[in-house]
Amino acid sequence: MRCFFLCEKSLTYTFLSTHWTVEKSHMMQIGDSYSLESDVNMNMSIDEPYTCEICGTGLSRKTHLKRHMKIHTRGTACSLDVCGADFNDGSCLRHPRKHEEVLMYGCEICDAAFSLKSNLHRHMQIHTGEKPYKCEFCDAAFAQKSNLQGHIKLHTGYKPYMCEICRANFFHKSNLKRHMRIHTGEKPYKCKTCDAAFSQTGDLKTHIRMHTGEKPFTCEICDAAFAKKLDLQTHMRKHTGVKPFKCEICDAAFFQTGDLHTHMRKHTGEKPYKCDTCGTAFTQSSSLQTHYRTHTGEKPFKCEVCDAAFSQRISLQTHTRIHTGEKPFKCELCDAAFSQKNNLKRHMSKHKEKK
Repeated sequence: MRCFFLCEKSLTYTFLSTHWTVEKSHMMQIGDSYSLESDVNMNMSIDEPYTCEICGTGLSRKTHLKRHMKIHTRGTACSLDVCGADFNDGSCLRHPRKHEEVLMYGCEICDAAFSLKSNLHRHMQIHTGEKPYKCEFCDAAFAQKSNLQGHIKLHTGYKPYMCEICRANFFHKSNLKRHMRIHTGEKPYKCKTCDAAFSQTGDLKTHIRMHTGEKPFTCEICDAAFAKKLDLQTHMRKHTGVKPFKCEICDAAFFQTGDLHTHMRKHTGEKPYKCDTCGTAFTQSSSLQTHYRTHTGEKPFKCEVCDAAFSQRISLQTHTRIHTGEKPFKCELCDAAFSQKNNLKRHMSKHKEKK
């Protein structure tokens, strides 16, 4: 709507009274004879006090007006032609204020600057590592209060965001959004090197390491390095000896859940991997791949010392001990040692016969 006085500025109902207060000439004209409520209502329906400045649509609530403005602002660029920022919602109306802000609070460590002292204080926690917001239930601490509030939900079990398709519940709205891609099949994160696409940005980052060869997760005990954090965690169990995945039927325990699944097939008799040539079935995919070489005659594992070649890696390892003289299989009853486990077993049977 427009100001009733000579300036005829186009304003929303919300800012009209502020405009009148600033313009002293208007205040002189207003005196005791004008009332904001009465005069505005002469020009606007009382049921629709909020008017769109672009199309003139009247709305009953301020929130409705904000939602309506997105129709006009969707895909809008920064109106000041300063930064070229692009928007998909009504935030483009607030964005120009960022260009008017005086960044008077500068960081002494880096080049960051802020218009509010509180924002600088929050930024400094990046440099200091300060985490003032501590969890009452565990030792976790956070730099921001909002992060603590999100963490507390882990202890309370409060999961307010529910999937309408499978009824799964989540702590955070962002987790629900990621989950929905399982149902929709959406994969918005695409690799620029190949055609691979992913539903989560973390999976894309991990995938890119296949192209770059980057392995940022390094073992502190040995020189092993991994592209995935999970692979490092699994590797560390070899040093600690922790085997968290236990068989419910026997006493076997494993470092990885995949190894437990493979082991369970010994109890169930399941052999899902079948040879297309002879029909032989196996419990593991790797066993089937090794078996295929009996049909193809392929021997990819070659000795670096002599011309010997083998269809299995373990056969090459056993063969190499001929050159190195290594005998890792030692008898517990005498000083005998062997390069092959089978030879140790045969030797142990001789001790049993003597008894």
